[in-house]
Amino acid sequence: MFDAERLRAVCLDFNGATEEFPFPRHSEVCTFKVGGKIFALTTVDAVPLSVSLKCDPELAERLRAAHPEIVPGYHLNKRHWNTVSLAGALDDRLVLDMIEDSYDLIVARLPRAQQLALDWPGRA
Repeated sequence: MFDAERLRAVCLDFNGATEEFPFPRHSEVCTFKVGGKIFALTTVDAVPLSVSLKCDPELAERLRAAHPEIVPGYHLNKRHWNTVSLAGALDDRLVLDMIEDSYDLIVARLPRAQQLALDWPGRA
């Protein structure tokens, strides 16, 4: 089960990950970034808690079809982003894998020097 603190801990555990609250008019909206790019976005006081994550478009479609808790990204590019309910119905391993995949998709698009500085295993 995920709460805001566990989500925060998981996201910040990735190399180079930072947390920002970039929207002054929406101070409860939290972003997790790597290389200045968002890989996870959440509203920390939302009930139930959810997180928006970048996803390969084909995988995004399959996940949405298999899990009603996964829907097209709220206020995001619906082809590349999913919003995932963290109310407890999804297996934690699936959520953790989706967060990692989102991080990896962002890092994969960073310049090689940044990837190396992050010691990103996807570059190996």
